[in-house]
Amino acid sequence: MSQHRSLRAAATTGGKRNVLKRFERVAILKTRSQWKTGDRVTGLRKTKPPE
Repeated sequence: MSQHRSLRAAATTGGKRNVLKRFERVAILKTRSQWKTGDRVTGLRKTKPPE
């Protein structure tokens, strides 16, 4: 069974993501000194991906 062409193209784009995973957000907050060890990982501040 073949894959629909719209699904195949979406998987290969590899474009810039505008949503970060939790560990990526924590890493950004650590570099900004806005997160300390022992802080909760839920309810993190909003962050933008580095450009």
